[in-house]
Amino acid sequence: MSRTIIVSNRVPVPQNGAAQAGGLAVVLRDLLEKRGGLWFGWSGEISDSTQTSIVGRGRVKYATVDLTQGEHDGYYNGFSNGVLWPLLHMMPDLVTYRREDAEMYDAVNARLADALVKLIKSDDVIWIQDYHLFSLAAELRARGVVNAIGFFLHIPFPPADMVMLAPGVDHLIHNLLSADLIGFQTRNDADNFTAAASRETDARVLGQGLLRIGARVVRVGVFPVEIEPQQFAQTAARAANSEGSALLHHSLQGRHLILGVDRLDPSKGLPQRLEAFGHLLETHPEWCERVTFVQIAASSRSDVDSYRSLRLSMESIIGRINSTFGRPHWTPIRLVTEAVDRDTVAGYMRQARIGLVTPLRDGMNVVAKEYVAAQDPADPGVLVLSQFAGAADQLGAALLVNPHDADTITDALDTALRMDLTARKTHWAALWNAIRNRSARGWGDSFLEELAHLRSESGKSPQIAPASSGTTFTRISPILRGGIDLGRGTRTH
Repeated sequence: MSRTIIVSNRVPVPQNGAAQAGGLAVVLRDLLEKRGGLWFGWSGEISDSTQTSIVGRGRVKYATVDLTQGEHDGYYNGFSNGVLWPLLHMMPDLVTYRREDAEMYDAVNARLADALVKLIKSDDVIWIQDYHLFSLAAELRARGVVNAIGFFLHIPFPPADMVMLAPGVDHLIHNLLSADLIGFQTRNDADNFTAAASRETDARVLGQGLLRIGARVVRVGVFPVEIEPQQFAQTAARAANSEGSALLHHSLQGRHLILGVDRLDPSKGLPQRLEAFGHLLETHPEWCERVTFVQIAASSRSDVDSYRSLRLSMESIIGRINSTFGRPHWTPIRLVTEAVDRDTVAGYMRQARIGLVTPLRDGMNVVAKEYVAAQDPADPGVLVLSQFAGAADQLGAALLVNPHDADTITDALDTALRMDLTARKTHWAALWNAIRNRSARGWGDSFLEELAHLRSESGKSPQIAPASSGTTFTRISPILRGGIDLGRGTRTH
């Protein structure tokens, strides 16, 4: 039976006695445990070592490489998070493009390919994860890899006019087309990519979900990320009786809980969300002293300027709202920037009268699904959800809002707080029915089964041959143009 190789920017190697990574990392690990496989990527460490470290845990091997400080600054902070992340989330004002960062992005993808190609067996299936690794499939093909390669984008893909604002993105799109199957969270994301690929490369649309580039046909599919709803519901029910949940319940003193759970990230719409809550207290003073907003926003990427600015902005807004509306016995908003473990969050969700999930744009946002799963069917809360989250495609029964319009969020909060029990049950049942029979493992299996099916139909990828001895591949920087055919594994002999 063939192995599955998962490639991600960061590899969560299990540590004896340490808390395990949650969410999607658990799903991918479980898939590998079932199928047998290898997880490859960055160790999370900064060093000058060029060695690949391999450790085994059960049926899974974890192979990791370190990054140098320059690679981390250019590939990770500079291009991945300074250009691709804001651009794909349609926030061009946060893009900080530097030519050297783009070149380092390509160089790191190439170095990862150099390390990975030594570990690949002839019948392995390779599944690349996310925007850090747009060029990896092309780098592997340039090194003679003919294995099945899939790619999944966990964040949105914007319209072509937006994505092309950064120099050289057409080069990355072309590189990505070296994969056999490219997966997205929503149909809109898949359609945006298809349009960009057909406009900016030689790819030709054969039909929905099919692109021809040269002699190859690439499948573009929609695979919305799921959670394990039944399992999460059980976790939340148990956690509701935990010490952490009891402490929060006691501190609320009978007030309704509005809960937000996010990373501290500009795409999550956190300042707009806070302003909308302040507007609720201003325009509906009857809710003063009757509600408390707890926002968990775990710090991330604190060495990126826009993230530091976001935290300062949020602290300023919270300080103003709390000083304007607060009382000695009541603080309207509580901000938590330390990470809170998943079980504890599940218990908090079960208590929350409102789950407030209002990203400006999001690939999926599984927090919305987790909030639904966490609810007590006898006394459920209400989900207020951004219409620009990928989850809105499945959770259309939520109170959908435009996160750029504080008034719509304010109105939704007021509506949710006024809902009687019968209305809340109806609201929750529609949401629960949308996710109850889905599973995270099913998401992963469906992608890998589609990839295997494509390869069984078409066989090995045509026109890809191992490099002959002495052959080198010229890396063309995405910022160079002048008639050069970019990103196509150009050879010099």
